[in-house]
Amino acid sequence: MKILVLNSGSSSLKYQLIESETEEVLAKGLAERIGLEMGALKYETSGKGKKVIESPIPDYYAAMDLVFKVLTDPEGGAISDVSEISAVGHRVVHGGERFSESTLITDETLAEIDKVSHLAPLHNPPNLMGIHACMKLMPGVPQVAVFDTAFHATIPQHAYMYALPYELYTEHGVRRYGFHGTSHRYVSGRASKIMAENGVKPESLKLVTCHLGNGCSMTAIVGGKVIDTSMGMTPAEGLMMGTRAGDMDPAIMVYVQKALGMTPEQADNLINKKSGLLGISGKSSDMRDIEELTESGNERAALALEMFCYRVKKYIGAYAAAMGGLDAIVFTGGIGENGPIIREKSTRGLEFMGVKLDTRKNDTAKRGEEADISAADSSARILVIPTNEERMIARDTVEVVTSKAAASV
Repeated sequence: MKILVLNSGSSSLKYQLIESETEEVLAKGLAERIGLEMGALKYETSGKGKKVIESPIPDYYAAMDLVFKVLTDPEGGAISDVSEISAVGHRVVHGGERFSESTLITDETLAEIDKVSHLAPLHNPPNLMGIHACMKLMPGVPQVAVFDTAFHATIPQHAYMYALPYELYTEHGVRRYGFHGTSHRYVSGRASKIMAENGVKPESLKLVTCHLGNGCSMTAIVGGKVIDTSMGMTPAEGLMMGTRAGDMDPAIMVYVQKALGMTPEQADNLINKKSGLLGISGKSSDMRDIEELTESGNERAALALEMFCYRVKKYIGAYAAAMGGLDAIVFTGGIGENGPIIREKSTRGLEFMGVKLDTRKNDTAKRGEEADISAADSSARILVIPTNEERMIARDTVEVVTSKAAASV
């Protein structure tokens, strides 16, 4: 079964074509600058190299047309006809409280996703545009929504509620939802298998998963179920990120708006687009740049680096306390997978909890490969597990479509 996995952004469309039986990626690509004067599709077909097409891409329908064109290209394509695609799996950022698992897309599903779009105004609307484009261009082909928030549906009420008037929750949905759920679910599943080989039963496994990239979140997982996560009602809460502020005194926003005469929209832009690594360093939101600047003696970059790692370490300790123990820490995401300095600084000082990193293993961990970088006498394992959200979406899509087919028999 060939599954097309789509991730529709505000001006982009990322895709992978996956053969579900082998989980081989047959083709992948990224359509960028949708709706602008000139767009581009960067794509790659297995065994046939990378290519770029520059062309105006006015909307998501045009983007999908272009994707289908390269997928079925007689010379460089992965399939001969679009009809070979059995189903489409869509990443949807926010499912609110309505969706606790991946689901087949119907008119009712679309209406429910639209209802919670106010909770993710930068993400859900383009997700919906991508879905509508696919449904129009691929009539009759099953479409499945896989929600970033779904994995966090097991968080207990005392952990997801904010200490605000209760009516804000009941009438406006103000609560912690969490994000990056597909990534946390994938790496926690892999960690569970690794730890089972070391004699730790999956049902009692206590994990802290650290998804560290331009966006960052951490999750506490007990027996495969999330009990807490760092992102909140929006992705702005929690860890310091590339351009997001993360945890802060909420009264700062009121102060900033009054002191600087900012509108709510300008203040929102400040905490989401101008803060984090970029705001502190004044130079870059990319951790690779921050590390280079730190090595060259840039004090603000060094401060940004220390702040970032301190907050990761603080969450590890908090979640270990919330779980009543800790079996393993998992690092994933662009920074988590490829940042030995970050991993070392974020776990330094946690030896009292039994967390001990092996410096040699950490420094020699290969990019794109799973690794156990903990010391031999560490009571909690420290794992590096590359995430694969597309694979998780493809698996869910197959499961949903197969279950529907079985139910209709």
